[in-house]
Amino acid sequence: MDRFVWSSGLLEINETLVIQQRGVRLYDGEEKGKMDVGILLLSTHRLLWRDHKNHDCCIAMPLSQIVLFEEQAGGIGKSAKIVVHLHPAPSNKEPGPYQTSKYSYIKLSFKEHGQIEFSRRLSEEMTQRRWEHMPVSQPINTSTTSQAGRTRAVGIVGIERKLEEKRKEMDKNISEAFEDLSKLMEKAKEMVELSRSIASKIKDKQGDITEDETIRFKSYLLSMGIANPVTRETHGSGTHYHMQLAKQLGEILLAPLEEQGGMMALTEVYCLVNRARGMELLSPEDLVNACKMFEALKLPLRLRIFDSGVMVIQLQSHSEEEMIASALDNVSEKGSLTSEEFAKLLGLSVLLSKERLLLAEKMGHLCRDDSVEGLRFYPNLF
Repeated sequence: MDRFVWSSGLLEINETLVIQQRGVRLYDGEEKGKMDVGILLLSTHRLLWRDHKNHDCCIAMPLSQIVLFEEQAGGIGKSAKIVVHLHPAPSNKEPGPYQTSKYSYIKLSFKEHGQIEFSRRLSEEMTQRRWEHMPVSQPINTSTTSQAGRTRAVGIVGIERKLEEKRKEMDKNISEAFEDLSKLMEKAKEMVELSRSIASKIKDKQGDITEDETIRFKSYLLSMGIANPVTRETHGSGTHYHMQLAKQLGEILLAPLEEQGGMMALTEVYCLVNRARGMELLSPEDLVNACKMFEALKLPLRLRIFDSGVMVIQLQSHSEEEMIASALDNVSEKGSLTSEEFAKLLGLSVLLSKERLLLAEKMGHLCRDDSVEGLRFYPNLF
């Protein structure tokens, strides 16, 4: 504690407040300090402590005095602490609350928590050592007679002003971020309009454009998104909205389903559809309700729910017998397969591969071995 000197609490020129924490008691080594609980402040250059009741009582210590520090966990009836090990006090030290001390360390006891964040910020300052790059100089005293009376007010006002400036800067950054997001949404709408315009021109000029060029243009449009997505604003809400959405899903999912072998997990469909819709995102509930209408609208797609609860979208022409036969053939050829191995063979997701194997097992064509090595399927020879 003999490293601390009396201070006015003013932040000096080039010094910045980093963090402050209420409810902190100082220990001189293992002994409680003379002062009561107070406010601990960390700046870029010093560690300051101000008495909670008597704000004129303020002490400070340069961060350059700190050798290292460590955290000390709290317990039943004990507060968490930070143990700060110090260099010896310099010979030309200014007066402070202690002239000498038999300890080479102090403890900061946090009665109202906050020690984790304070320790993190202190570690950052000790690493950056900003006090070496930005030397401080004392504020100029323009009036020696009124300085004593102004010490408390200026110190607190200075800290509050710094915090207010940080808050305003944060608000400004947030506002700029939202402005950038708004501009992005406007550009996205412009791109959708552009894709709609190109699509209509291709339709009008079909005779002047070859089939290869038409396919190439359509692939570009698909990468840009759905030209005219079905939304609640354009088609209302309720059943009519879900019917129109189902029809649009029937158009855009045919090609991906054929590429995936006729079946896709509903989660994959959700990601694919929302990526194509751009800013007009679809909720999971609306997607499920629209998929339930495939059969009623006589669309070539079906929503299927396996016994495990996994939901998939599959082509109406997708044959369950072909799925079972494919699973049995692959397992028989390899002798045994896990769902991961089956997924690699077919190029499917592990989830769908497992459902196919379970379906073949349910029909009596496969049997399982569930061990510590995982779930493995074998041909059913019984």
